[in-house]
Amino acid sequence: MSVAGARVGRADFVDPPHGGERIIFHTEVDPQFRGRGLARLLVREALADSIRARLVVVPVCPLFARHLKEHGDEFVADGGRFRRPTPADLALVGREVADRRGRPVV
Repeated sequence: MSVAGARVGRADFVDPPHGGERIIFHTEVDPQFRGRGLARLLVREALADSIRARLVVVPVCPLFARHLKEHGDEFVADGGRFRRPTPADLALVGREVADRRGRPVV
């Protein structure tokens, strides 16, 4: 996410190799831009993108999980789909994070 050309936030995700899903595992807004509703905007845009791509959202990130707990009916009414994460999802996220940090993937 950017504001006036500056990157101010991001949502990290991994799309599993079997396709059709997006595991969202981390959301971050630059501290100097917090308190402006940008995290909520980031969540909504990421969810809208998942609807457009016809992907099932798997919210590992607490912010996304909370949003879907409170507004999941609206997301589904807009054409979205989501499910709870499984241990296999969490393992995939762990491997993805390790890989992004350049650590050996186990």
